[in-house]
Amino acid sequence: MKKRELGIWQRRFYEHTVRDEKDLQSLRDYIHYNPVKHGLAERVYDWEYSSFRKYCTKGMYEKNWMNLREDLDLD
Repeated sequence: MKKRELGIWQRRFYEHTVRDEKDLQSLRDYIHYNPVKHGLAERVYDWEYSSFRKYCTKGMYEKNWMNLREDLDLD
């Protein structure tokens, strides 16, 4: 109300259709890295509210994922 926004979406958010498996993986990477990016955790694995640990047990990520992919551009 303060910013005169209606509905549930704020202006800086947008709808995105996942196009393929590569796109989905990119979104997972972004979501999992966000707590580290914003200083809420030192490592991706440390963020207790993340699905990252579940993906590790399924073999989709290594526990030390960001140590392996420091060159990942998530901005």
